[in-house]
Amino acid sequence: MPRSLLTPVAAFCVALAWSGSWITGKLALASAPPLEISAVRFIIAAIVLAAIAIATRTDLGRGSLWPVVLAGVFGYFAYNALVFVGLTMAPASDGALIVPTTIPVLTALAASFIGERLTTTKLIGFALASIGAALVILAGQTGDEVSSRRLVGDLLMLLGACCWAVYTVLGTIALRTRSPLAIVTIAAPVGAALLIPLGFFETGYADVAGWSTAVWLNVLYLALAGSVASFIVFYWVVRRVGAGVAAMTSYLVPVLTLAMAVVFLGDRPQALQLVGGVVILAGVRLATWRLTQDSQPIPEGAA
Repeated sequence: MPRSLLTPVAAFCVALAWSGSWITGKLALASAPPLEISAVRFIIAAIVLAAIAIATRTDLGRGSLWPVVLAGVFGYFAYNALVFVGLTMAPASDGALIVPTTIPVLTALAASFIGERLTTTKLIGFALASIGAALVILAGQTGDEVSSRRLVGDLLMLLGACCWAVYTVLGTIALRTRSPLAIVTIAAPVGAALLIPLGFFETGYADVAGWSTAVWLNVLYLALAGSVASFIVFYWVVRRVGAGVAAMTSYLVPVLTLAMAVVFLGDRPQALQLVGGVVILAGVRLATWRLTQDSQPIPEGAA
């Protein structure tokens, strides 16, 4: 497959996995505590990643471990703890609006400190895609009265988006000396180790043995598709096109989540949501216009 086509296909697959994570995460939270789910998810992910690294004899790289460790702190621990707790306080629609639309902008701003260019075309594309994402989600709002609890939940998800932006930029730095698989293999246990103690503040994992098959299937999806596969491919995309452009993958999440809701939950999209989906795609296309000229990807041989 040509490089020009392979990268967007990979980014689409990442967005597809993340969209599924919103649905499976919501289903899992209906029957299990958020921090326990996050901890178990990354314990499984860490074990699977270690097995893959051993089986493929992956070189875990050399040089400072701090960018990778901090990536685990921000991307695995902080992001998931904040977003999953936020989802118990605010509607999932709030998260689908706040997280996908703020991550690309925050990442692009953060990436400018490590040499990635913020062009006018990118900024216009960011703004257009953000408007489209807002249309997709706001069209489905019920107009319920905003409560202080909901505001706290929204704030937690906003902080989670900030953590993901930092995670992406730290990964860009780590990719200079390590492969995508090496980075997530090291970072996953860091996140798991930090999440495990938090689970004891809920039920102390006493309920894990009683989780239903449905909950376990949702957690396995979160671990294998939403973490192992998508995180490796996401960092592969980052290496090819840079952190700012790769982060725009999240703009596709509201559109794909809407499509999945139609297929799996029987939801019917409103006309304004469909219009918003088209606007998102237009914004992403604009921001990635002349990609090889506008971005500064890390050379293929760097990791």
